[in-house]
Amino acid sequence: MITVSKVSHHTYLHVIDSRTIISEFFWWDVRRDAAMIETLNGTHETVNYRENTNLRIYDNTQFEDYPTHWHSPIEIIMPVQNNYRIEYCDQTLSLREGDVMILCPGVLHHLFPAEGRRYIIQAEINPALNLREVDSILTLFYPALLVTPEQFPDIYPKIADLVTGIMKEYSSGAPFFEASIYAMLTRILVLIGRTQAEMVNRLIYDDTRQRQYVEKFMAVCRFIDEHCTEDLTLDEAAAYAGFSKYHFTRLFRQFAGTTFSHYMNQKRIAKAEKYLADPTQSVAAVAMSCGFSSMSSFIRMFKILKGCTPSEFRKMYRPTSRNLEPW
Repeated sequence: MITVSKVSHHTYLHVIDSRTIISEFFWWDVRRDAAMIETLNGTHETVNYRENTNLRIYDNTQFEDYPTHWHSPIEIIMPVQNNYRIEYCDQTLSLREGDVMILCPGVLHHLFPAEGRRYIIQAEINPALNLREVDSILTLFYPALLVTPEQFPDIYPKIADLVTGIMKEYSSGAPFFEASIYAMLTRILVLIGRTQAEMVNRLIYDDTRQRQYVEKFMAVCRFIDEHCTEDLTLDEAAAYAGFSKYHFTRLFRQFAGTTFSHYMNQKRIAKAEKYLADPTQSVAAVAMSCGFSSMSSFIRMFKILKGCTPSEFRKMYRPTSRNLEPW
């Protein structure tokens, strides 16, 4: 359990499962009545970032229902007073005080009303973190990851402290606060990526081959990312990795948490989102550009992953507004 108490004018004391983490805060005046979802078209939320940033962060106390939706930024949720319930990918989780939930970009989710308080961080990954390794890390825990003291005892205290550090930095408005926040966000992703890679390692043969396998499958994911719009087959991906098709299928699922074909479709639809933002490109042209052999297969897969058709998505799309402050 996490308890939050005022120790001094600038300090909060977090007591987490008998371990103490001190996080220094500037005492800020938070608009906790700000609307969480300001622009929702169908299931697509257009996030209104803080002016001149790629960030939107809340110290949220609202207890209203946030319907099923998705958005392009990554989202981090950390309850600090009372539990919080979230539904995604046909499963429902109850977040306890201090748990850290990380939702990958584009994942449909539903937040249920609850009295209490929670930190909610939304950050655009691209172009701010336009690193190939970031995509590899997200692949390791897609569609989401719940970080708890029990499941991740080694990294949980660090991640919880980084989340509170992000809250402090955002509220301070100090010069280069956005760069500082992205540095902390990158640190969170690296901690998770290394831990997840080690977990995959334990599933794959002996210690002498572990690093080789992780590096190989990270290279495979990059290869798929670069060639997902082509007619890339399972046999070709397996040959690139140097495994039999059967062996590759099993190991890829262990590494990526999904099948090869589903991973391919996720990457194709992610590219399609970007192309659909360009009104000069027809939906048919986008489908062909993203590797789909027919319009029907493109529309079907887009609706499965995004909850709307490509045409509906295009109608929802508008350039992100940057003139609305959450605080």
